[in-house]
Amino acid sequence: MEYVNLGKTGMKVSRITLGCMTYGAPVEVPTPGSHAWVLNEEESKPFLKQALDLGINFFDTANVYSRGASEEVVGRFLKANVRREAVVIATKVHSPMREEPNGKGLSRKAILFELDQSLRRLQTDYVDLYQTHRWDYETPIEETLEALHDAVKAGKVRYIGASSMFAWQFTKALYLADLHSWTRFVSMQNHYNLLYREEEREMMGACAAEGIGVIPWSPLARGRLARPWKSETTKRLKTDKFGSGMYGKTEDSDKEVVDRLEKIANERGAPMAQIALAWMLSKPEVTSPIVGASKPHHLADAVAALDVKLSQDEIKSLEERYVPHPTLGFS
Repeated sequence: MEYVNLGKTGMKVSRITLGCMTYGAPVEVPTPGSHAWVLNEEESKPFLKQALDLGINFFDTANVYSRGASEEVVGRFLKANVRREAVVIATKVHSPMREEPNGKGLSRKAILFELDQSLRRLQTDYVDLYQTHRWDYETPIEETLEALHDAVKAGKVRYIGASSMFAWQFTKALYLADLHSWTRFVSMQNHYNLLYREEEREMMGACAAEGIGVIPWSPLARGRLARPWKSETTKRLKTDKFGSGMYGKTEDSDKEVVDRLEKIANERGAPMAQIALAWMLSKPEVTSPIVGASKPHHLADAVAALDVKLSQDEIKSLEERYVPHPTLGFS
């Protein structure tokens, strides 16, 4: 495993992050953050252990994943199996947790309450990286930033980060934090992969200029980059309405990219997922892709990608069939 600093901080994170949305409590009727394909606690433990065995020290979850059950599963496992100071725990706040007026969002009231709930579920006194899951259009960003700053000063949070938003929103937040001497975002968790590269237009450049760590979500496009085009139908593909909405409108161009990926993988004798992640890891802005795992080879392939160095010709071949996409993943 390789370890790098998260942005301009001194905190070291593994070059692969384990995404923990897959672990929690499956539901037959999906709700925000809850899905039928999620693994229960006993099914989740082997993957959490495999991550530790592979040297992964960075675990990313969110309060909304399985409505808190993901944090509970991750918290119990890590407390029982590793020293707290040896791992980096990241979670997120914003999405609906209760059907009531203050049950979601990034107000001071919501942030400070939800943070305490996340700490209880994770069985820890602090979160290493506390992230805003999305932009809150109903709360002034100044209120959000000051509340996050206070959480840091209270010792409950070590660093703060953000997830999918427009680059102008992110840079405005950085400017306001500097203006008021509040704690600054140190990371951006954005939607980025071979089938969705719109982040290269603005966000990646902004992060590079500001020294922000980039930890992309869905680096394998919800499995679409891990297998030949439409060669397999998984339970997740059947029930993941969010993923279908993101990738269902550009299928012709996406197929060409996946076909190129399959060709290079076959030439190298490597799984497609390894090549897709190797492409992402070749980008200097990327710190640590967030990889989900529900089969033993998922994490093994992800870690093996660290040793795959693509040629410039291979990178060009993977990228040249891409066409612009609508903005996706901000809601």
